Amino acid sequence: MFIQTWLLPFTLLATATLIAFPLSRYLTFIMDGKYRPAPIFASLENHVNSGPQNWKQYASSLLIFNTVLFIFSFLVLALQPWMPLNPDGKTMLAPSAIFNSVVSFMTNTDLQHYAGDQLLSNFSQIFFCITNLFISAAIGFCALTAIIRALRGDASLGNFFLDMWRVVVYLFLPIAFLFAVIFIQQGSPMTFKSAYQITTLEQGAMGTTDTGLAKPQTIVVGPVAAFEAMKMLGTNGGGFYGMNSAHPFENPTAVSNFFNTLAMMIFPFALVLMYGRMLGQWRHGIVIFSVMFIFMTATIIWTIHFDTLKPNPGFTHHHARTYVIPHQASSTGKLEVALPAIAGLPVDQHLGNLEGKEMRFGTSAGATFAALTTDVTCGAVNAEADSLNPMAALAPMIGMWLNCFFGGKGIGMINMLLFIIIGIFLAGMMVGRSPEYLGKKIGGREVKLAIIALLIHPLMILMPTGLFAATEWGINAISNPGAHGFSQMLYQFSSASANNGSAFDGLGVTYGFFNNPNPAPEAISWDIATGLVIIFSRFLPIIAAIAMAAFLGAKKSSPFGMGTLRNDTMTFGFLLLGTIFIIGGLLFLPVAVLGPIAEHFGPIPFGG
Repeated sequence: MFIQTWLLPFTLLATATLIAFPLSRYLTFIMDGKYRPAPIFASLENHVNSGPQNWKQYASSLLIFNTVLFIFSFLVLALQPWMPLNPDGKTMLAPSAIFNSVVSFMTNTDLQHYAGDQLLSNFSQIFFCITNLFISAAIGFCALTAIIRALRGDASLGNFFLDMWRVVVYLFLPIAFLFAVIFIQQGSPMTFKSAYQITTLEQGAMGTTDTGLAKPQTIVVGPVAAFEAMKMLGTNGGGFYGMNSAHPFENPTAVSNFFNTLAMMIFPFALVLMYGRMLGQWRHGIVIFSVMFIFMTATIIWTIHFDTLKPNPGFTHHHARTYVIPHQASSTGKLEVALPAIAGLPVDQHLGNLEGKEMRFGTSAGATFAALTTDVTCGAVNAEADSLNPMAALAPMIGMWLNCFFGGKGIGMINMLLFIIIGIFLAGMMVGRSPEYLGKKIGGREVKLAIIALLIHPLMILMPTGLFAATEWGINAISNPGAHGFSQMLYQFSSASANNGSAFDGLGVTYGFFNNPNPAPEAISWDIATGLVIIFSRFLPIIAAIAMAAFLGAKKSSPFGMGTLRNDTMTFGFLLLGTIFIIGGLLFLPVAVLGPIAEHFGPIPFGG
């Protein structure tokens, strides 16, 4: 049982770490421009390279590029009915759904208020989804590269368009091709055909027509392997199918599941080490990597412990109990509620909570994936997150709340940099010495920008969650009452703000086609709210972090002295651990108590 439970997560962590070291060297080689391009590539690079850029020019290029990407993506979805590769005649999505989907995919979030296999044509899957899977992932990568150049005091932050070219052509395309071949070999479809009509073994299993003929089963296919490869490598997470990586075409076997999970880990791992290499601070990079690794390992162990190693409390025996709730009509202001004993169901749960799990991957695969996909802000799922035991579901939420346990491409390291600046500032204030990072004194401007970038995230989670929990927008959308319903809303906005994309399925957020006669009544509210949260949470922290790095890097280096806080020691690692733990607890402990913790200790069936 021990090997069955723990072999997969430990093998994944070890493999991703081993790959990260040589991959980080290659990333540094490419992003520092030390390679010699082939003649045809050299010509193309000269065309995309518009010259050296300062931080304002780099940030402006990033924003303008995303604006153009938004317009292009919106047109692709809006014109879907008239585009090729649409033999099934799929119509246009509702405008709010198009807005939400475009914002989500262009920001590497991929939160889907639709099921791709039901609502998108293969043209849209290729030119909207797959195109954004490459481009949105590269944007965060480029932002981190610019920040590194700014911190080391380069005269220029590089060129955004040239950096995009390097990331997509020299990094993403060859590695995505390799993983796509693996997924094809394991059974993922790779075709321009849209669907097959299959006669089922049991006649009439799909129902009958008005004339009494048995209906065939429709098997939706498409360029799934290419989609899946970049979906995972780019920590995008959006699925070709509504069931995402739990679908047997996206994730056919235990082998494909291993490579799916590994794919979303290798770039986030390698980028942290690239940060140390490009700065010439290798040991500092190792310290940061170790802190992230400890947090990630803790979330995996926590999720497996409370889900794979615990039964589903909805199936177990519960003794009679009473609990007290506030009640205005009572003279004491409280009401005692009695719950009768509930007999357990005759379900063998020696393998833990199996609700919503794909057993072809192994018993702990769902819990492992749930922790990792939020730690690296991927958002893909191979099991139902909504079916996790309450305390197990807390770990994925923490991964999104803190958003720096490796994180996505570049963004995780950017978020960790914010914690580093704040931690050093607090430590400097406690010992009465001006805080320094990389030999540069941290001033009020840098701290303010770091605080702004850091606080955007909790504000974009807590404010809309409170608003929707207090209005019909949220109350009418949840599928479960009480603490679990609150967790559904909290998870949705956490996923949107963290640019993650996973969800506690069950919320009524789907509008579907524009001619759908029965959309979810609150779908438009959720489309617009999560879309706005995604935009602000994506771009404000990136721009603030680039500006902060530029201001800090422009300062003169201070001589190393006895009072300088070294950034490559175990002491610094513990300082960083404590900073993340304390700040994260102060920001998110109250909502954790209202959501998964309240559900765990609350009434049957989820009592502790």
